[in-house]
Amino acid sequence: MTADLSQIVKAYDIRGVVPDQWDETLAELFGAAFVRVTDADAIVIGRDMRPSSPGLAAAFARGASRLGADVTLIGLCSTDQLYFASGSLGLPGAMFTASHNPAQYNGIKMCRAGAAPVGQDTGLADIRALAEEWSATGAPEAAAEPGTITERDTLADYAAHLRNLVDLTAIRPLKVVVDAGNGMGGHTVPTVFEGLPLSVVPMYFELDGTFPNHEANPLDPKNIVDLQARVLAEGADLGLAFDGDADRCFVVDERGEPVSPSAITALVAARELAKSPGGTIIHNLITSWSVPEVVREQGGEPVRTRVGHSFIKEEMAKTGAIFGGEHSAHYYFKDFWNADTGMLAALHVLAALGGQEGTLSDLVAAYDRYASSGEINSTVADQAASTAKVRAAYEGAEGVTFDELDGLTVSAADWWFNLRPSNTEPLLRLNVEARDEATMAKIRDEVLALVRATG
Repeated sequence: MTADLSQIVKAYDIRGVVPDQWDETLAELFGAAFVRVTDADAIVIGRDMRPSSPGLAAAFARGASRLGADVTLIGLCSTDQLYFASGSLGLPGAMFTASHNPAQYNGIKMCRAGAAPVGQDTGLADIRALAEEWSATGAPEAAAEPGTITERDTLADYAAHLRNLVDLTAIRPLKVVVDAGNGMGGHTVPTVFEGLPLSVVPMYFELDGTFPNHEANPLDPKNIVDLQARVLAEGADLGLAFDGDADRCFVVDERGEPVSPSAITALVAARELAKSPGGTIIHNLITSWSVPEVVREQGGEPVRTRVGHSFIKEEMAKTGAIFGGEHSAHYYFKDFWNADTGMLAALHVLAALGGQEGTLSDLVAAYDRYASSGEINSTVADQAASTAKVRAAYEGAEGVTFDELDGLTVSAADWWFNLRPSNTEPLLRLNVEARDEATMAKIRDEVLALVRATG
């Protein structure tokens, strides 16, 4: 197969259609390249439940061991379980998953020892270059002594580590509906929640990489409709939805209403600051104004970053931050090697709710203070020209400020919006927030009219 690696090697990971864009032959080269770039003598590999994952993971292991690295296979796992293995074992790691993408996709999320991210600037470009070279010239020469390939189960240790970070032993009994979306949450939730005072109503726990019930992307409203209905039908205290590789967690309150990931970020930040007073909290530039407000109120130091896990993790390492959150329901913890784990965020929500008598909607109201549009995508032919047109429309308006940390952010006393281009598609992504719903809707509609105007 002639591979166009520019199409599958993304900013933070490898992802594409199997076998059209990549296959086991290429996975083996990626394994060898990963070992060469990380200079690892041992690595750990995990995989999700997609039909192509076992073969791709095994091929990657062959490529790595061929260059002399010992390989530990941890089998079926969530992405944050792979990060746990990388952190606790002190090994570079590779996770075979395409997260919430459809069944025909697969990918690799890679990290260095201690779950440190591998992105374009931290090794991924070098891995691509080697794989491209070897796909043309043949596999690299094997090591004099190949590495070993062994298996290890890390699920119980992963669950114990998480439960050691959040005390749920004294919470009141809670009824929680969990939608695993046929993804890896169906594998991890039973072990993590075992023995806790929780009545769990499982939805779609059967591991099935064809996603027969709905796409495993809880950020898309249509994919949590079943969960919302079930929370109401069961009279549950809350609902949790995980994406395909179970590294993201989305929360629904007792009314079946989605809880903003910004509100979850603020809630968890307050809890982490109670443990580590004065700590630094990272938030990306499209999280709610509520997040830095709550952080300051709790005596912490908020730090604003670009969107994307590599930027969050880099800033966490640089500042020694204790926690970071994103609008996309990725939550990062210093206690978890600065890596993201939706499961740990879920445990914090359960602990906060179970530690008092009120409802979840009452609890999060203090952290959800503004009206938000959510992320709105527009297909545009020229991202830069459309952005410039929007900037020109607000240029010179009284009390309006601009910054270009990530796309264009325009702020006023009562509202702000961010317009940023997709890295991979001809899209502009808009997020708007305001002090009230009417103002938010007005600004949202103004900006969308400018972006979507033809000519």
